[in-house]
Amino acid sequence: MKKQEKFVKIFELSVSKILFDFVNNEVLRGTSISSKKFWNGFNKTVHQLAPINKKLIQTRHKMQRSIDNYHLTRKNQKFKKNEYKKFLKKIGYLKNTGPNFKIQTKNVDNEISSICGPQLVCPVSNARFLLNAANARWVSLYDSLYGADIIPETRGALKGNTYNPIRGKEVILYSRNLLDKIIPLKNKSWMDLNEIPKILNNKLKLDLLNQNQFIGYSKVSNKISSILFKNNNLHIDILFDQTGKMEVNNPEGNQDPLKIHDIFLESAITTICDHEDSVAAVDAEDKVHGYKNWLLLMKGKLKSSFIKNGKKTLRKLNKDRNYISSKGSKYKLHGRSLLLNRNVGHLMTTPSILLKDGSECPEGILDAFITSASCLHDFKIRGNSREKAIYIVKPKMHGPEECSFTDLIFKNVEKVLKLKNNQILCGIMDEERRTSLNLKECIRALKKRVFFINTGFLDRTGDEIHTSMEYGPMILKGDMKASKWIRAYENNNVDVGLSCGFSGKAQIGKGMWAMPDLLNDMMKQKISHPEAGANCAWVPSPTAAAIHSLHYHHVDVFSKQKDIMKRKKAKLDDLLEIPINSPKNKWSKSQISEELKNNTQGILGYVVRWIDQSVGCSKVPDINGVGLMEDRATCRISSQHIANWLHHGVCSKKQVLEIMKKMAKIVDNQNLKDKSMKGQDPYQSMGANYYQSIAFKTACDLVFHGKSQPSGYTEPLLHFNRIMKKSI
Repeated sequence: MKKQEKFVKIFELSVSKILFDFVNNEVLRGTSISSKKFWNGFNKTVHQLAPINKKLIQTRHKMQRSIDNYHLTRKNQKFKKNEYKKFLKKIGYLKNTGPNFKIQTKNVDNEISSICGPQLVCPVSNARFLLNAANARWVSLYDSLYGADIIPETRGALKGNTYNPIRGKEVILYSRNLLDKIIPLKNKSWMDLNEIPKILNNKLKLDLLNQNQFIGYSKVSNKISSILFKNNNLHIDILFDQTGKMEVNNPEGNQDPLKIHDIFLESAITTICDHEDSVAAVDAEDKVHGYKNWLLLMKGKLKSSFIKNGKKTLRKLNKDRNYISSKGSKYKLHGRSLLLNRNVGHLMTTPSILLKDGSECPEGILDAFITSASCLHDFKIRGNSREKAIYIVKPKMHGPEECSFTDLIFKNVEKVLKLKNNQILCGIMDEERRTSLNLKECIRALKKRVFFINTGFLDRTGDEIHTSMEYGPMILKGDMKASKWIRAYENNNVDVGLSCGFSGKAQIGKGMWAMPDLLNDMMKQKISHPEAGANCAWVPSPTAAAIHSLHYHHVDVFSKQKDIMKRKKAKLDDLLEIPINSPKNKWSKSQISEELKNNTQGILGYVVRWIDQSVGCSKVPDINGVGLMEDRATCRISSQHIANWLHHGVCSKKQVLEIMKKMAKIVDNQNLKDKSMKGQDPYQSMGANYYQSIAFKTACDLVFHGKSQPSGYTEPLLHFNRIMKKSI
């Protein structure tokens, strides 16, 4: 049984002692903010804002009931879109669009305004992953290609357990062909070079098609060790081995007549350190663990030791990279990804702090204070933001009023922490239907601090299903990406962002590649994101970041954005197209069964790790054994989809429960074989006793009570049951 948590009384707050001590002794120490000033300011702010927060959540419920009643009273009637739009405006769900404007965000780092490239998302609870992500600003192309399925394992090019020179040769050939495309020479190919290019008087003696691509170089023992190039504002660092000392770590250098030891690509330009969908943080202990990792990142002191290949390895933050410029002066490049912080949304409360009436503190308000206060340490060293900006990505906001509330939270935090107005910048995640339909007005509410908007297929689809739950059974989950509203949603996000002046000032982002092992498929498909005008798009690993960075070498995003601004804008009517299944389209029993198996297997695979092992995001094998990155957004869409089908009689509760039990055994078997789970708590089988497994019960609740969950979110049930699990 877990020990009862101790609380400290301060002002009108009861604060968990572990959190109280962490804030006083670690967050505030070394800053100009005293403990008294912090807690007094927090106390006043949270008691002022908590009632507003509560009212906003009640507004969500009220609007949802109105939409449910609208569809119920028009059952079996032809859908009238104009009437529907008038109704949505009447209840305040759909806003009138105001006059054109441009965002007024100031003091953003170049990684946001000027560089287009991959964006990593990493759980803030895992120090090793955070370090890998932060250091993924620079990633080895050779290592990425060698381990990826982009190089086929044919004609002897197997990965194996030891270095394979046949595969190494394929990596070299691929890399040379790439250089011909992104750093082209005038009259020859990089394949033809067999000696290291010379640099005399800081001038590169190589016939580049564009001499401006040569940025600088570095030396070791007075010999050229690397040459730095730039393409589409992304750097490429070609490393040479003139000493023979590097061959042990990168044997490709020994095979290469040009002695290219490696090619380092500027890869993950930005990284979102996530307190939300990819973590399982349910109490003060969990929250402090995540906060501490973020604080150490901001201090530049995060470290992680682990055993690799039988040896203890210490990982820490990379240093900046130093070169000699083409003009002969010192030239420094940032060695780490620019770190952003995703706070939680407005829905959840946390038992870490109790208010004067005994209610829990809104978790999003607590996140804003602690994560921002931690950034005060970064302002001294500028190890992250050279502009002394705080970047907070805010998810799950429903419409302009909730965006205005976020602005109000940040204003209060700035006042308490003695920050400048709008020093806390905000990323708007366009992943809820009410935000999509009113995106321009959402941006207007945060126009002085917005630095980012993006699209998220999974949460957006989950909200689409939940909002229109009463309208009818939804199409197959796999068909959603081809639906009219999705295409309009993706285009509208870019259209609105560009019309509001994002180009050259703020990021427009796209969603995650969810299959980290299928990078050849990613190479073929994810180029669609920069082609769509996105400055960044999410990737699940440093290797995926390196591979996806190649797309930004092939596509000039800022040029694409200029073309996109000339096209016809996405239509509101298309955004309002509800993805209901046509009565003419009858699914077979096997189609229904396969859809249920796919959904339930994904839910169970994710939930069992969340509840039993506190893993908020991981690579979960799907029903075909393909590893998929699963988080609360994937769980939301799967659970809402089944809830919708149950509600409309497409399937029965008995049928779903039987499939859940079968899938639980499959998930058990997959997890017992999963090497990545080593080091975690011993796996507890769901199939051994369904009715004693809290994880299995939670998965069932997400489905069978999915319709009644607020906005279809999974957090309330996950948190409740994880707390139960921790108390055992």
